[in-house]
Amino acid sequence: MLESTFLPWQQETARRWLAARERMAHAWLFHGPAGVGKARFARAAAASLLCESPRGGFACGECDACLWVRHGNHPDLRLLRPEAVAQAEGQPEAAGEDAVPARTKSASREIRVEQVRELETWLNTATHRGGSRVVVLYPAQALNAISGNALLKVLEEPPEHTLFLLVADALDRLLPTLVSRCRRLALTAPDADAAAAWLRAAGLAEPGRIHAYLAAAGGAPLAALQAHEQGGAPYPAWLPRWLGALAEGRGSAIAAELVPELEKMPASEWLGVLQRAFVDLMRVQAGVGVRYYPELQASIGAGAARLSRVAAAQHARWLATQQRVANHPLSPALFVHSVLLRVASETPAAAR
Repeated sequence: MLESTFLPWQQETARRWLAARERMAHAWLFHGPAGVGKARFARAAAASLLCESPRGGFACGECDACLWVRHGNHPDLRLLRPEAVAQAEGQPEAAGEDAVPARTKSASREIRVEQVRELETWLNTATHRGGSRVVVLYPAQALNAISGNALLKVLEEPPEHTLFLLVADALDRLLPTLVSRCRRLALTAPDADAAAAWLRAAGLAEPGRIHAYLAAAGGAPLAALQAHEQGGAPYPAWLPRWLGALAEGRGSAIAAELVPELEKMPASEWLGVLQRAFVDLMRVQAGVGVRYYPELQASIGAGAARLSRVAAAQHARWLATQQRVANHPLSPALFVHSVLLRVASETPAAAR
């Protein structure tokens, strides 16, 4: 079952947003940093909009509609997400549809055009009880050029009584025309005290390291909790190895070693780790403390001494450009290898 209640730091924003449900735009784009609960917000918003007996604007959690949403089979709700995301959540590809069949190839990390076309068929049918229907799409940056344009056509001529809720980490990774068709709502991370309190309540087993987990996640509580549950450390195991190799001038040599590990991960994730590492490298070079990986300060300091300030800044800017194509690499292994080789260089790109 998917969680469909608002997180504590989302409730006031949700209350204000839901207060305008009678005059709401047909398409909304919830955006903000990864790991702050944007998809959770969208699912909870859908549950509240479909609830038959809302309380204070929020879903009651007890009516038939709420029970259907909780179990993933509400006939007027569709979750549109990549197969890989649906499988990670232990759910079918879209609520109300059959489970994703077993395949010989790995699950797709993109939202495919076929999924959008299936959605169009559903939109042409009557709603279950003559009310509204809701489409929740996440992450929107998983739309490729073809599926993005297919969705754009739907949003240009929206069906009646239908609300689209899109979720994205960064607006610059979406088609500008798609962004222009949506009203936007920014969702931010809670303050450090609220985030720490939520992590303690969620059962983070090492309360003394809560700060380290939150720092590595950029203050995003869900990302911090996920890191703890997956590996037990605030940072991935490969990061200290890469930093050590960088400090010793072996960054190019370790690139091939890390490919088998990183190619299995979504590219946006390991790119994000590298981006945060370079921010810390630049902060050390500027004479201030690290922000994201305080437990790796010694390794980061050694790496910072190896790189020039110009090289570190250029690598950081270049990594940001790679995030724009992170979801669509032709070869994940080649993409990992080429990125790691590029950022291992001690010489600015302009001088090579």
